[in-house]
Amino acid sequence: MALGVAIGTGNRLRWWLGFILLAAGLSGHLFAARAIGGYYIAYRDHIFGFFFLTTVAGAIIAGLGHRFWRGRHDITVLILGAVQAILGLVIYLNRFHIG
Repeated sequence: MALGVAIGTGNRLRWWLGFILLAAGLSGHLFAARAIGGYYIAYRDHIFGFFFLTTVAGAIIAGLGHRFWRGRHDITVLILGAVQAILGLVIYLNRFHIG
């Protein structure tokens, strides 16, 4: 019984960490939009880019998840969040090269 509780807690932790990392990735896009002027079009493009990258990366990761860790959606969300956090950081750092 105690083992089942520990596994459930780990699943919830991976879900929450995945969502927090997704929010961090979105924050990177929003900080980059603000840094390049903060205009409506910058925010619109960065938010669109975040959702586009989430869709593409999510499809690839879901395909890998179906192949390698079937039924473990918590791991899929965690990996997607990590990928988006890394991409958000890269996009934020690339704003220094604009101009």
